Amino acid sequence: MAAAFCSLHQGSSLKKLQYYHMRQSYATRSYPGALTSNASKKSSMCCCTAQNFVRGVRISRSEFKKEILCWRVFSGSLANYADNANDGESGEDVPKATLIWRAVKLPIYSVALVPLTVGGAAAYLQTGIFSARRYLLLLVSSILIITWLNLSNDVYDFDTGADKNKKESVVNLVGSRSVAFIAAYSSLLLGFAGLAWTSIGAGNIHAILFLAFAIICGYVYQCPPFRLSYQGLGEPLCFAAFGPFATSAFYLLLGSTSEMSILPLTGTILSASLLVGFTTTLILFCSHFHQVEEDKAVGKFSPLVRLGTERGSGVMKVAVTTLYSLLFAFGLSRTLPLTCILLCSLTLPVGKLVIGFVEENYKEKGKIFMAKYFCVRLHALFGAALATGLVAARAFQGYSL
Repeated sequence: MAAAFCSLHQGSSLKKLQYYHMRQSYATRSYPGALTSNASKKSSMCCCTAQNFVRGVRISRSEFKKEILCWRVFSGSLANYADNANDGESGEDVPKATLIWRAVKLPIYSVALVPLTVGGAAAYLQTGIFSARRYLLLLVSSILIITWLNLSNDVYDFDTGADKNKKESVVNLVGSRSVAFIAAYSSLLLGFAGLAWTSIGAGNIHAILFLAFAIICGYVYQCPPFRLSYQGLGEPLCFAAFGPFATSAFYLLLGSTSEMSILPLTGTILSASLLVGFTTTLILFCSHFHQVEEDKAVGKFSPLVRLGTERGSGVMKVAVTTLYSLLFAFGLSRTLPLTCILLCSLTLPVGKLVIGFVEENYKEKGKIFMAKYFCVRLHALFGAALATGLVAARAFQGYSL
């Protein structure tokens, strides 16, 4: 704010001070509680001096600096008031539209899109073919499977009491466990039917086995009698399901032709699937930051319950660093094309953003809630860069598997 008042032109300085004086007067009328803190009292004290300056009273350079400091303090008090208001909204008065948006979890559906797209891009690199019809059918089926995962997770967390105070839980929103349960398993049946039909059409039994293993990982993760997520095994299951199993299965399905029904599992698709599994697991890990207390109360020992949020923020830093280390290692070994390394490297600022956000906010439950969405952004951008790099590699005649 000091920079706003550093102009030596008297007219601009007068206008700016008058504008901030008007803001202070409005805040006093609209938010009487906002000026009860010591910081706000200081800001009200500096108001008189500001008025004198606006009226043309000359002040010294040191006094002018004090004015700047006073306005800084006042601005900070308003910011704190706004933060408290937002915290109240997130706690008790969240609009229903916001709760519905959180329950739908639309950004999370990138975990259906990324493995499919990366697997298809790897198949295109290998064969030079792409079936848009098969891709769209697999996409719809994958979205239905993710819908089952989200709904069944809410159902079973409702049963254990983990979602008792979670307003954006689908069960709490619709007010019926049965409706959520029926919708979940209807989605599972339709999704698996679509995957099986596509696999039979492609004549690739290996792909449907991989996809079945991925779904089994999802079931034992959250459904009774297993509920392995309560033992802290959710992250390894997530990595296996979305990485090696799903991504490799989509590669086999989208690369299958009448001449070649079974593609070889190359180092390229295996390394790409590992990276996809890694970024997907980051989303799940960060989704526990804001519910450590609730998980601990119902005996759900997620990694963050065991580690604590402070150590968990350190794990995130190591994990993101490992992600890019693996990327460069795959590039040096020529397991992945150079185009993938270059394009995925462009997502490094997003990786740093994730680390910085978690390190700064892991103690603040109201803010750390957004960490998983930062990870979704990293997952989507990294996956898009990886898929684009695989497709672009096909265009370079000098590249060979």
